[in-house]
Amino acid sequence: MRIPRIYTSYSLTVGQSLVLEDAAAHYLGKVLRMQPGRELVLFNGQGGEFQAQITDMGKKQVTLAIGEFSATDRESPLQLELAIGISRGERMDWVLQKATELGVTRITPLLTERTEVKLAGERQDKKVQHWQQILISACEQCQRNTLPLLSEPRDLDDWLAQVDAQHKFVLHHRDSSGLPDDTTVASVALLIGPEGGLSDHEIERARVKGFAPLTLGPRVLRTETAPIAAISLVQYRWGDL
Repeated sequence: MRIPRIYTSYSLTVGQSLVLEDAAAHYLGKVLRMQPGRELVLFNGQGGEFQAQITDMGKKQVTLAIGEFSATDRESPLQLELAIGISRGERMDWVLQKATELGVTRITPLLTERTEVKLAGERQDKKVQHWQQILISACEQCQRNTLPLLSEPRDLDDWLAQVDAQHKFVLHHRDSSGLPDDTTVASVALLIGPEGGLSDHEIERARVKGFAPLTLGPRVLRTETAPIAAISLVQYRWGDL
């Protein structure tokens, strides 16, 4: 029988009795229809995981007994940041989910010249909360115990001015450059545009800031395909794939 993994934002200690947040309680009670006595794995995104058992299942709340802690670490040794132009519809959701599964450390949504999604105020707050939940769900599924950091949406130039990584790449299908032959790399930043890609001017601004062009073969990849291909290659070369 599959043991579900559940994220909680609460601090966790061995022997603690914990009442879960409403969303997690609804999932366990109404979706999985679990009963007292069932076991699960609990994590709070700070590293490691706890064994837990349901002790009480009410109509609106679930109480757990927190058991043994395991310091299991499934993080890649490579610090990898993905900065990507915000795309429409489910494309962005899909990228966030798969990037989390592939071990990205930080994700920064970017506002670029060709970004068609307009975010501000309450709409931006709701969108960021939605994206954060996608990261949580992806970690529950792929068994990561540390959540990727999700930055607030920001302008491309603001991000270029502060990003710090050993290798920085901008995806550029009109170039012909691949990954360097370095054997040991500690950190990488990937810059990828939205639908329609980055403009020539944006690519040039990135190159001025030390970004090397990276080409993923002769075909033009969609905005939801390119980051997954690039992350996979980088993790295979310097990470843990």
